[in-house]
Amino acid sequence: MCVCVCLAFSLTRRVAALFCVRWFSVPSLPDCLVSRSLCGCSALLLTDVSDVLPLLLPSPLLGHRHARKESNQTLIATVKIEGTERTNSTHTHCPHTHIYMLSRVAAVKAPRTHNRHCVTGSSGRRREGGESEPQRPNMSRRVFTSTVLLLLVVMMCCGTCGAATAEQGKSGAVQLPKWVDIFLPNKTQVLPKEGSETGVREAFAAPSLVSAGGVMAVFAEGLFVYKFHGHDFFGIKPYEIVAVYIKAAESWPSIVAEVNAGTWRAHTVIGSRNDDDRLRFLYRPTAVAKDSKVFLLVESDNTRYDNVNDAWVKDGWDIQLVVGVATQSKDGVQSTLINWAEPKSILQQIPKHTQDQLRDVATAGGSGIVMQNGTLVFPLVAKGKNYPFSMITYSTDNGNNWVFPESISPVGCLDPRITEWERSLLMIVQCIDGQRVYESRDMGTTWTKAVRTLSGVWVISQTGVRPYEIFRVGAIITATIEGRKVMLYIQRGYISGEKEATALYLWVTDNNRTFSVGPLFVENAVSQTLVNSLLYSDGNLHLLQQRDNKGSAISLSRLTDELNTIKSVLRTWAQLDAFFSKLSTPTAGLVGFLSNAASGDTWSDEYRCVNATVTKASKVKNGFKFTGPGSMATWPVNIPGDNNQYSFVNYDFTIVATVTIHQVPKGSTPLLGAGLGDGHGTKIIGLSYGMNKTWETVFDGKKTTSNTIWELGKEHQVALMLQDGNKGSVYVDGVIVGSPAKIPKVGALGNEITHFYFGGDEGDSDSNATVTNVFLYNRRLSEDELKTVTKKEGSVRGDVSRVLPLLLLGLWGLAAFY
Repeated sequence: MCVCVCLAFSLTRRVAALFCVRWFSVPSLPDCLVSRSLCGCSALLLTDVSDVLPLLLPSPLLGHRHARKESNQTLIATVKIEGTERTNSTHTHCPHTHIYMLSRVAAVKAPRTHNRHCVTGSSGRRREGGESEPQRPNMSRRVFTSTVLLLLVVMMCCGTCGAATAEQGKSGAVQLPKWVDIFLPNKTQVLPKEGSETGVREAFAAPSLVSAGGVMAVFAEGLFVYKFHGHDFFGIKPYEIVAVYIKAAESWPSIVAEVNAGTWRAHTVIGSRNDDDRLRFLYRPTAVAKDSKVFLLVESDNTRYDNVNDAWVKDGWDIQLVVGVATQSKDGVQSTLINWAEPKSILQQIPKHTQDQLRDVATAGGSGIVMQNGTLVFPLVAKGKNYPFSMITYSTDNGNNWVFPESISPVGCLDPRITEWERSLLMIVQCIDGQRVYESRDMGTTWTKAVRTLSGVWVISQTGVRPYEIFRVGAIITATIEGRKVMLYIQRGYISGEKEATALYLWVTDNNRTFSVGPLFVENAVSQTLVNSLLYSDGNLHLLQQRDNKGSAISLSRLTDELNTIKSVLRTWAQLDAFFSKLSTPTAGLVGFLSNAASGDTWSDEYRCVNATVTKASKVKNGFKFTGPGSMATWPVNIPGDNNQYSFVNYDFTIVATVTIHQVPKGSTPLLGAGLGDGHGTKIIGLSYGMNKTWETVFDGKKTTSNTIWELGKEHQVALMLQDGNKGSVYVDGVIVGSPAKIPKVGALGNEITHFYFGGDEGDSDSNATVTNVFLYNRRLSEDELKTVTKKEGSVRGDVSRVLPLLLLGLWGLAAFY
């Protein structure tokens, strides 16, 4: 599609040329206008326009502009929008837009060689002909005016892009990050310590990644065969903890070059001191960094040879802590980047009565955390006499003393991953009945289910299926990006068209919305991801990964493009929240918003997270009109197969929409509802409208006619709410319809809420209604809050689009005047 916009300015050829060159270097433009490709335009907000409005007001200085008229030449701007190809991605594909500036004369014939101006750059220029033409003393205002006008035109065009581009890359060629192998079996040289052998190792495992004092440290188990009297009794085992060090300030090409150089070495941090009668296995290095110090926690299991019974027997266990201090090596020698103290045992700090109940305590691997108050926290897995469980240990005095809270996770919940969120400790664990999230507000003294936290992480097991093994969270961290506190985690997901979750995705959440970036890695039969570790430090995001395609190699990637995508998404969230706050619309718990952004059969989430799919409907301002049988929209908010995992809808939600009914139906017609993924289309909560102009509520598939009347052609605000998983209610125009109903908890039904539907359902309902401006919250709104959710005409994009034509007319007049 091409849109030709004629800018009827009285500009000299010099201005036209200068405009062409400087257009793409105008400062303070929105992100979508920085480059020639305008794909990825996010919503243009009123705040964006208000920033430029003061610059567009008349100035008294304009009265003293040039009195002499010059030869006029109309400038033509051709805005070309290419390729609106849709994909199966859950995000809207935004067409590429290119801008071509040409003069009217150039459009119809070749320019003459005389009296032509050519700008060679921003600081130097060359003139051809026209040497006697007088110079205009001040050209910047006219250039600025024309620039702003074209900017506003492009803003309007950009608004048609809908939601921003899908960065997930589900269709077409998958662009994967660049990896470099940090540890390679039988290749990476390991320097010795404490008697361990020099040379290569047969495998590396259990990676951990931290950054301290400008140094990134990568830790892993070093595995090899230790022979006793020439015999291999145990096979490949982890006998040491090894590390490599990288200067965090290095560029990625520099890191790759350093790793691939012949001088790349790993260093032994803790060795085993094995002999013919005693062995020590070292497991799961778990690291955390604070300032310039690195705290490394390691589990050790001792085994000795029993001469009496002629057998190897277990000879105790221990938890060892080793502390290193990062230094900046001036000579570039890698081994001097971190200086390590001697390991020390913290086993004796576990209370005696607790030790008596344990067989041993193991480190969990991955990373610990430093809380906002400076407390160091490590995840642990304890083996009781009859059962295993997860727990933590923490230190409030920089590692001198350690506390082991007696409270534990439920029995059988293992593989803990921890982070801090809003002054609470969060622990993700793998349990028999699924992957869960627990929280503690008292440093591990008590743990409770956090069903409203990290909704994308919760996975419920089904009979014969253990999906948490597929959707296991490999790593989670908390970071502040673009001024916003978020959690980043690694979890498997699906590539479009695939039946198995073989792709590794990076997820970002502010505990309201969740956005996936990727895939970062696609698994196959010979290449699988075993363990991951994330690090956000020094403005860079890194992913460490253990893969088994090279004999358990460990690789590092700097996720630059993925981080840029995350920043763009977070800016969109901030802009939308600011916009709604100005309208007094609640933003706490606001997860998604469907309005004017759409492309084909995709109704795009303005927050760029989960889109809706439209069937047999026509686009209208801020929504869709649904007419006839099968006309509907589905919002798949909780379908893991679509990488949509808003499991909070099983417990608490509010969905608000503006609806208009255009025709009295012949029978009961669905309008809005929440559906179960049971294969039967069961509606757990819903609202329908009947032939007698009455509203009908639906709870657990049962329909009840109310005494409340709907009006033909009137805009109604409708809302569905779920509280505590079993209390449903329906509101119309802020007033409850019928009676609130208790419904079976979703877990008791054996199925989850998977989607919301608008305008109809899977049946042959004869709908004739419009649905616009749909808000989804992860909590129940109060009645007062519900009244503040705007249903006024217009949307984020609509409000801007109404202002821009007025600004264009004003600028047009100013340009013509000058």
